[in-house]
Amino acid sequence: MKKASIQLTLQTMSLVTGFMIWVIVSSLMPMIREDIYLTNSEVSIVTAIPVILGSLLRIPIGFYTDRYGSRKLFISSFIAMLFPVFYISVADSFVDLIIGGLFLGIGGAVFSIGVTSLPKYYPKEKQGFINGIYGIGNIGTAVTSFGAPIIAESIGWQKTVQVYLIIIMIFIALNILFGDRNEKKSRQSMVEQMKAVYKNTTLWFLTLFYFITFGAFVAFTMFLPNFLVNNFQLDSVDAGMRTAGFIVIATLMRPVGGYLGDKFNSYIILMFTFIFVTLFSVVLAFSPNIEWFTVGSLAIGVFVGIGNGTVFKLVPLYFSNHAGIVNGIVSAMGSLGGFFPPLVLTAVHNLTGQYSIAFMALSEIALACLVIVVWMYDKERADDRKVMNHS
Repeated sequence: MKKASIQLTLQTMSLVTGFMIWVIVSSLMPMIREDIYLTNSEVSIVTAIPVILGSLLRIPIGFYTDRYGSRKLFISSFIAMLFPVFYISVADSFVDLIIGGLFLGIGGAVFSIGVTSLPKYYPKEKQGFINGIYGIGNIGTAVTSFGAPIIAESIGWQKTVQVYLIIIMIFIALNILFGDRNEKKSRQSMVEQMKAVYKNTTLWFLTLFYFITFGAFVAFTMFLPNFLVNNFQLDSVDAGMRTAGFIVIATLMRPVGGYLGDKFNSYIILMFTFIFVTLFSVVLAFSPNIEWFTVGSLAIGVFVGIGNGTVFKLVPLYFSNHAGIVNGIVSAMGSLGGFFPPLVLTAVHNLTGQYSIAFMALSEIALACLVIVVWMYDKERADDRKVMNHS
């Protein structure tokens, strides 16, 4: 168990670092705009760009974690992040921010490493909680959202970004020293694993649930700093603190969701998740002031956090033999779920002058997920009854 504890701690802290890097641009955007002229549409694009690679890379990273182990994947990922972080620190144009931001996505993609690696060290009845603990690494986005604007006020946003180079090098060294060289590995090819799972409807439903729950987390994390400054006239530090509050609440709820998934039927937990996301999205759509918007945002943070943890209880339960590729697919689609809302919100605002329709769309999608979860729950119970009758 000592090895398991070391790996849980190391991989969780590595995820914290990856997520800290992932949101550098969005967290510092109000200050970056003081030096680089960007339209609101360009801000939405730059904010969303890190999500693309952070999503798509999760599939190969999950697969190669199964093949080569978490140690090699974390080391190579952190080395690859040195260039984009430095490049962002010397950026002076929209194109520079696009190029650097795209490769910052590696920081979000490392999520696939731990959710594939850590279940190998623990029994099934603890895997929901363990993946939830690992998911606390999401708090890295809060560290940057809260800390980066404060540091930038003292030393400027460019030097603040360069501080992250030191943090990356520290975690390269820690993974070299303490990463597990003897982790259990799989030798199946990616094509074989994809063939084994792509027709499974449960995979695609879990993907949809994570698309909404983690997608909402990512979208709010990326969108709130600039949204709160522009829509409620907050200063960038206040907006960063409020964003950090959302992130902390959503992140701390992740292990709660995993634990509840271990103890109770995961589908029932997801029903409650989507009921409340539906209701509080309506609150956001009609928020007359910052107080109501805060209530709606934090409530959504609670329930998408619980939903995140619960989904990753179900993945190893249904796909223990293909964990790498399935974790990659589910987490990739979840991350992509954060790409579209900032663009949709901006497009809706440009057309209508307000954001209500976009928040109502989130409510309707969450309601559709609720219907699917109820169907899956009924189907599972019917299958259990058939097994009981045959036995």
